Amino acid sequence: MKTIRINSLNELPDVARAVIETIDDRSVVIFRGEMGAGKTTLIREIVTQLGATDTVTSPTFAIVNQYQGATDRRIYHFDFYRLEDLREAYDFGYEEYFYSGEICLVEWPERIEPLLPEDVITVHITVEDETKRTFEID
Repeated sequence: MKTIRINSLNELPDVARAVIETIDDRSVVIFRGEMGAGKTTLIREIVTQLGATDTVTSPTFAIVNQYQGATDRRIYHFDFYRLEDLREAYDFGYEEYFYSGEICLVEWPERIEPLLPEDVITVHITVEDETKRTFEID
C-alpha cells in the first residue's frame, strides 16, 4: 500500500501518477471516500494524464462516461451513486466494461460491491481538512 498526503490541489498530479503506475492487468480502479472528498477531481486528473482531451465530468446521471486516452485502451468513468439496485448494473452490462481489459475508474463502488472483480486497485481518500487529503493506494 502506498500513502500520499497532499496539502493542496497543486499536488494532485503526483497522486494521479501514483495511481496510473498501479494500472496493469488490474484495470478496475475503485475510489472510496465521502461525498466531496475529491474522487471526481482525482479521476479528472488521471484521465487527463492518460492523454484524453475531452472534458471530464462526473457521470452521475449517465452512470458511465467514455474517454479515449493516448493509447489504444479506452477509459471508462463510472459513478454508481444513484444506482438503486444491482439489476441496474446488469441492465447496462457492467461485465462488458469490467472484464474488457480497458481502464475502469469507479466512484461509489459500495453500490455494486458484489459485482466487482477480485483484483481491483483501491484508492481510499480521507479528508483531513478543506484542502488536505490522504490517499491510500492498494
